[in-house]
Amino acid sequence: MGLEVCFGGRWLMELKTTRFNTINVDSEAIITFTQPIIGFQDFRRFITLPVESEEAMTWLQSTESGELAFLLMDPRQVMPQYKVKLNSHGLTALAVSSVDELEIYTLLVVPEDPSKVRTNLKAPVLINRKHRLGMQTVLENSNYPIQCFLKRSDSGTHEPQEVSNARSDA
Repeated sequence: MGLEVCFGGRWLMELKTTRFNTINVDSEAIITFTQPIIGFQDFRRFITLPVESEEAMTWLQSTESGELAFLLMDPRQVMPQYKVKLNSHGLTALAVSSVDELEIYTLLVVPEDPSKVRTNLKAPVLINRKHRLGMQTVLENSNYPIQCFLKRSDSGTHEPQEVSNARSDA
């Protein structure tokens, strides 16, 4: 997508983005998705960028489109007992023997109305940082909601709200 140069034996790519302006990306930081993010089949290469004010969140920025970035969160921030089960095919695709070797995130939707901020607990994004592999998977045999609304209680903690009639394309 941008100019690639070799610097000190490593390839750097200049990436122009709408959210982060122009950034230099180390080729060793690029995560290749073995399964695409649902609805974004043409994009397989991403980098992660921290969210400065929120440790439990990260940006997933496409290296193939500077306009495409997803906000990810650690689902255990709203559901401490959150678990992902993968079959042998999923484990193999990510080059791991256990889910414990993966970083687990969920996609966050942040509309203008803060009361409608939600995450998709049914389709987590899994990242194997060691082998720079990722994928989004759908947890078929789980009761996790597609849309889990996050709202702050008066105490400032998150209280997830499940929506039973949620659409996956919203």
